[in-house]
Amino acid sequence: MPARAASFRSVFAVAGFRRIWLAHLLSVAGDQLARVALTVLVFDRTSSAGWAAAAYALTFVPDLLGGALGGIADRCSRRTVMVVTDLGRAVLIALMAVPGLPLPVAAALLFVVQLLAGPFQAARQATLPDLLDPDRLVVGQAIISSTYQAGLVVGFGAGAAVVAGLGVPGALLIDAGTFALSAVMLRFGLDRYPPSAPSRHKRPSLLAGCRLVARDRKLRWLLLIACCCGFYVVPEGLAVPVAAELGGAGALGWLLAANPVGSVLGGILLSRIPRERQVRVLGALTVASSLALIPTGWTSGLVTIVVLWTLSGVFSAHDMITQTQYSLAAPSAHRGQVIGVAIAALRAAQAAGIAAAGLLVQVVAPTTVVTVAAAAGVVVACVAGVGWSRAVSSHRDPRDPVGPAGGTTPVGEHGS
Repeated sequence: MPARAASFRSVFAVAGFRRIWLAHLLSVAGDQLARVALTVLVFDRTSSAGWAAAAYALTFVPDLLGGALGGIADRCSRRTVMVVTDLGRAVLIALMAVPGLPLPVAAALLFVVQLLAGPFQAARQATLPDLLDPDRLVVGQAIISSTYQAGLVVGFGAGAAVVAGLGVPGALLIDAGTFALSAVMLRFGLDRYPPSAPSRHKRPSLLAGCRLVARDRKLRWLLLIACCCGFYVVPEGLAVPVAAELGGAGALGWLLAANPVGSVLGGILLSRIPRERQVRVLGALTVASSLALIPTGWTSGLVTIVVLWTLSGVFSAHDMITQTQYSLAAPSAHRGQVIGVAIAALRAAQAAGIAAAGLLVQVVAPTTVVTVAAAAGVVVACVAGVGWSRAVSSHRDPRDPVGPAGGTTPVGEHGS
């Protein structure tokens, strides 16, 4: 009989996880506040909606490059990486608050701020398996993912309110304060993981990380599963033209909120399923994330589309299972480097998916583009799901107590 899933209470009982979660919460709030503040600053200076949108889009570009720096988390204490990157972001954002700072300089500073998020995320993800056993790791990952999705839902409104009330410089100083507080909390509330940096490591690189992933069958299929988000992220990129096609004045807000709300609900539901069952249904959930979007092109009702997109969000919460299994399959000494590859691949898949959809929407209706992307996503997800199932059944990873038949064996306190 499968063991019961770990509870949220048991995860928050781990002091180190509480520190990392609070730091993550501050980071999400700070990121959204910086994006809104820069957008407002650009619009105030240029009176151009186009330049304001371009400035907002710029904040996502460094995530692709930042993943390549994930290997730093294997050469230094992961706590040190998180503390240093937080302090660096605090200083850079404080500089952005200087009155009269030229826009190109402000944009460059924000670019570096977002670039530092890559090694921070890699270090955080690499630390979680040292804090939580495999069953609690799944729930912990669900909490991290749900916090991010909830931050997206409320971030724009809260960020706009802060900027409106305090002005751009005041909002940026508060943002800098969140990163400084996160750094202090991690420095004095978290142990060193790993205790010391291995001296045998070669200089980390994205290419070396790719070689590590390529040599491991489970990591390869998990990475492909993660990259399937490039298909079901298309609705997010086409929300504005879809809202215009539907003709509803208030459609955009509902469309933008659908996926994050679904992801939060899905994370809560999936976290209650025992981990061995999560492993078995991972492929099916990946397929369902795109499958739920296929009817979008055949309906013109806002309510129906919102329900479909929310349902896709529920299924897409499988990313917490993917991230957990990926972390457990990664070699402990190279976990930051391998996670950095995943971050870069994920951003590349999302960017490619939205870019391709943007080109296709020039010739066909936006809702039709969502259907086309979803159909392609189902095909790729089926391939990835079958590959993952075969990889799990063919061999058993000693870091993962889930065996080929889905049973469990005793594990220690740490899952790696």
